[in-house]
Amino acid sequence: MPKRLLLPMLLLVGVAPLSGQALTLSEALRRADSAAFPNRMARAASAAASARAAGADQGVLPGLRAELGAVRTSDPLGAFGFLLRQRGVTPQAFDPAGLNRPSARTDIGAAMVAEVPLLNLDAWAGRRAARAAADAESAREQWAATGVELDVIRSYFGAVLAREQARVLAAADLAGQAHVRRAENALANGLVTRSDLLLAQVRLGDIATQRLRADADALLARQQLALVLGTPNDTAGALPSRIPGVATREIAGAGTRADLSAIAAMVNAATQEADRRSLALLPRVNGFGRYEWHDASSPLAGKPMWTVGVMATWAPFSGGAELAARREARANQAAAQAGLAAAQGAAALELASAESGVRVAEQALAIAMRGTAQAAEAHRIVVRKYDGGLATVAELLDAQATDLGAQLGEAKARHDLIVAIATVARLRGGDLSMLAQALDASATNPE
Repeated sequence: MPKRLLLPMLLLVGVAPLSGQALTLSEALRRADSAAFPNRMARAASAAASARAAGADQGVLPGLRAELGAVRTSDPLGAFGFLLRQRGVTPQAFDPAGLNRPSARTDIGAAMVAEVPLLNLDAWAGRRAARAAADAESAREQWAATGVELDVIRSYFGAVLAREQARVLAAADLAGQAHVRRAENALANGLVTRSDLLLAQVRLGDIATQRLRADADALLARQQLALVLGTPNDTAGALPSRIPGVATREIAGAGTRADLSAIAAMVNAATQEADRRSLALLPRVNGFGRYEWHDASSPLAGKPMWTVGVMATWAPFSGGAELAARREARANQAAAQAGLAAAQGAAALELASAESGVRVAEQALAIAMRGTAQAAEAHRIVVRKYDGGLATVAELLDAQATDLGAQLGEAKARHDLIVAIATVARLRGGDLSMLAQALDASATNPE
């Protein structure tokens, strides 16, 4: 996207462009709430459902409309009717010749018409069904929002992890280059063999390749975060330099999953629709009123007249279509209820899997932290052996690579634990913004 279009687009969705300031996780969630594409689509779908629900009020609320029209005819019946409506009947109007061959007559009519539903039970059930469907769409919007929050957390710390990996690999590359230069000097003095130097250069090449890949991954991860936030190409915000530690498992909430609420609302909508189909077999009673004017030359002229009435209609059988629709609605209701039970079972299994994921991630992090300490100590010992001439430069770079891998593994384990905790919090209906605040409080050293 051209940069000149970035600012107008961001202002359109209600967020200001980043300008290098620290981008906290809480701020990222706030920006995603306004600008993330799934949130915007879900918000629009919810608004459309709400509008449809309001449209269902037509069957239960009074209606009012205005009419204005002009008609000219030489039809004997129509022409005499116009004369009556315009209150222009005279004894001469009953002349048979005039009645049989009337001159063309114009009628300009205007009216205000009111229609008042008095007893439309199926309309009330339809209104409840529409409102339940709107509630379902609103719950889907909430579920989509929590999904975006989880994606933001995953992408936010994915970007931090990628940058942390690139930084560790850059430091390892520099250290490896120093070791190789030192080995080159030692070879010139006859202290190491040529094979030792060649093996060290191969190790260094591996580290350099990893560094290049990590730099590219860090850039892509930052762009991925911008896309998740709904602001592509706006990557100017500064992120933490490393993934913070987590001791926030207790934050995971115990609310209601919005996706299950949406399905429950759809069950309610299906039930109301089935009721509507049944109530449509009962009579309907509606009232109406009409206040109108008729004149031969001007609208709203002439002596007004009025009409009021009440009408009952009943169509108990129309070829069986209404009975078929009723059976279909009951079948849809049963399907919706079965779907809710299936979703509840799947949700329980999903939560159990996510909670198991947290336990595994916690243990993996503990193992990774222990491995990091062990690898660092082993690296330190090999450095001392190398300084004393008891280890080759290849052994030194192997120890460095092991230390490097342990550090990267620990960073990845911290990332995975955060994502696992956030997943559980979402599935429990928890508030991910509280988790974000806790993580922001423990995050330090912006990049």
